[in-house]
Formats: sequence, C-alpha cells, structure tokens
Amino acid sequence: MATCKIGEFAKSKAGHDKEEIFIIINKEEEYVYLVDGKSRILDKPKKKKIKHIQVINQIDEELQRKLETNLILRDEDIKRAIKSYKQKIGGR
Repeated sequence: MATCKIGEFAKSKAGHDKEEIFIIINKEEEYVYLVDGKSRILDKPKKKKIKHIQVINQIDEELQRKLETNLILRDEDIKRAIKSYKQKIGGR
C-alpha cells in the first residue's frame, strides 16, 4: 500500500478522473481525500481508495509552508500548486 502525506501530489490511476493530478488534503485508513481547486474544491474533496492513486512524493513549497503554519488553504493555492507542478514536468 502506498504511503502518503497530506499536501503531496497524487495521480489518479482509475475512474473517470484517471491520469488527473490532485493534492491529498486528508487521509483515512484506506482512503484519501483529493482536491484540484476546480472540480474538486476544498469544501467538496474526492474520496478515493489509496490503491487507486499513484502518490507523487513531492509537496509544493508554498502549500507546505501554509500547512506547517496552519494558514488557511484556498482553492487558488491548490490550482497554483498543480499548475506549477505540471509546468515542472512539462505537462499540460
């Protein structure tokens, strides 16, 4: 089973959102809650089984700072982090 941390990027491996990039905002035993800042916002995260995601062991620096200092995350922060990550890997 993949180990994951809150704030890490994750790629969906199954479902209608296959290949989409998300950020993990919460986790339970075998589930994680994912957001992308657009269709899956912080108020309505996607619940997905851990076995259906590929954890990307990377956390956006700005998100990490906000998580560590308990600052409020906004959907704009999530969108910016995902956009920045996609640009780094040369994705869309």
